[in-house]
Amino acid sequence: MEGPLQDPYASVAAPAPRPSAQAGRAARIALLAVALLASVGFGALVVAPRLRAPAPASTLVARPTPALLVAIRDLSRLETTEVHVEKVVDLADRQSRLFGLVQATDALLLVAVGHVTIGVDLARIGEGDIAMDAETGVARLTLPAPEVFSTRLDEDATYVYTRKTSLLARRNEQLESRARKEATEAIEKAALEGNVMARAKAQAERQITALATQLGAKRVEIRWRDVGVGGD
Repeated sequence: MEGPLQDPYASVAAPAPRPSAQAGRAARIALLAVALLASVGFGALVVAPRLRAPAPASTLVARPTPALLVAIRDLSRLETTEVHVEKVVDLADRQSRLFGLVQATDALLLVAVGHVTIGVDLARIGEGDIAMDAETGVARLTLPAPEVFSTRLDEDATYVYTRKTSLLARRNEQLESRARKEATEAIEKAALEGNVMARAKAQAERQITALATQLGAKRVEIRWRDVGVGGD
């Protein structure tokens, strides 16, 4: 008895063996690496031109500033001289009584001691009043003339020496205040006499010259101009 017939094409139709799991994992890793390299390369192409672009051109401009003018103006008022003055003021208020038949008097004698401060108002200096020659190092300045900054009475040293009021006179309560005002004006006038202004100019020139020398000037030339009432 013969056995079952065998299919002659069985060897041909046999299915191909499946790839192993390890081989599939390796293939996926390779594809991922290729994709990563491609993305990195494209990004480099995009970023590289920006990194190679030249920086925008810039120019530093140094604007010279008048350092000498600024430094002098910072001093504002340069006090150079203080004058001590003593003044006696004899002031009387004469009054007529009894239809002009009798003259009554309210009088006082004031001993006044005062101080007058004199200096240069540097705020009056303008742009054209200061010039600096960079080659020779010569600074040329035009300064306003010295002026009185303040006049004040020394309250501790000022006193009424005598006060006399006649029998028929009315005591003038404003007399002492008027005497103090007269003393202040007289003290200021006395302070301006003699060589006080010349000394004030000399002191100002010494101080301004020292300042300009510290700022780089080799020689300082100073001229003076008069200061009018209420302005230059």
